[in-house]
Amino acid sequence: MAPSQKKSSDIIRTIEDGLRALGDPNQARFLQGFFKTGPGEYGEGDIFVGIRVPVIRKLVKDHQALPVPTAFQLLRSPIHEARLLALLILIRHFQRADLPLQNQICETYLQNTRFINNWDLVDLSAPHIVGPQIIQFGQNRLLKMAASSLLWDRRISIVSTFYLIRQRKFSIALRIAARLLQDPEDLIHKAVGWMLREIGKRDRQIEESFLLQHYPKMPRTMLRYAIERFPEDLRQKYLHGKM
Repeated sequence: MAPSQKKSSDIIRTIEDGLRALGDPNQARFLQGFFKTGPGEYGEGDIFVGIRVPVIRKLVKDHQALPVPTAFQLLRSPIHEARLLALLILIRHFQRADLPLQNQICETYLQNTRFINNWDLVDLSAPHIVGPQIIQFGQNRLLKMAASSLLWDRRISIVSTFYLIRQRKFSIALRIAARLLQDPEDLIHKAVGWMLREIGKRDRQIEESFLLQHYPKMPRTMLRYAIERFPEDLRQKYLHGKM
């Protein structure tokens, strides 16, 4: 092993040991259940040491000098909180980077989605790393991810559009949402409904135009998330198919 590689592995081991020392076994047990880590569940086999997100966010400052390649090595840790820390460090690098480095970070992120393997990891990172790059690499890549067999690719494809939704650019999000209407996973139903709701916050007419076309065949959870902020009488009309 090269000295630089050995140094990186030592750094990662030190970070993991520090996270274990900060962990709370009771919190870890709660998180194991909350993030569905049991056999056959979407987070099967994930390991939590029991650290809350605000604590991990504070650790980013301590490790902000971690090089991008080492942060991506940390992303491969079996410890969930280590992967979250890695993503938060990468977001900080991305926000301070020039365009070539942003491209590199986004590309490497998309090559490592199997390690971004729970909804919190996707939701905290995709709008900040993939979102700003969508226009540059094109919507076709997101459409391909929306058809991926990997659940996390599909969630990234829709959640990353939140970056554009905040800028009132809705077309890509709506196209991805249409692709995911028949997805079998509840986590995708929630994510699509969430993005539709965010569109509606900014332009209810555009959201309703999409809903009127698709709501009869939308999964119930997706529809409920999408219409959560509608007036109650309008919600009931959608829920009972009376639009």
